[in-house]
Amino acid sequence: MMFQTTLGAVFVQVALTFALLIWMGTTRVGSIKRGEVKIRDIALDESGWTERGKKIGNCFHNQLELPMLFYVLVALALILRKADLILAVLAWLFVLTRLVHACIQTTSNNVPRRAQAFFVGAIVLMVMWGYFAVQVLLRIP
Repeated sequence: MMFQTTLGAVFVQVALTFALLIWMGTTRVGSIKRGEVKIRDIALDESGWTERGKKIGNCFHNQLELPMLFYVLVALALILRKADLILAVLAWLFVLTRLVHACIQTTSNNVPRRAQAFFVGAIVLMVMWGYFAVQVLLRIP
């Protein structure tokens, strides 16, 4: 059961990443079609995108950074059969912080609030790694 519960959090994180990728693509292509952005202005420098395109693009790129440590941890925990209730709850908490972070970044982009969501997620991920390390190193079943 914890296998599916933990993987559920991974599937939501992956869905968030793909949703942002599609949203970024459609927003940026739309900006080019409407003439708001010229291809020559973004060919070598991403700063030429509209504010909306930058927000969504930055948010998409953020899903490829800290969450990588999450994916590795979950994969290892599943392989080593260490995905228990505590890890599943922490996985969902981490994904919740990523969803909050994404909502803030793509809307108001309130940096202090966005930073809070990021740091809470980072702390949750650190706790997950610490918990996992203790389970593995102390050979806790």
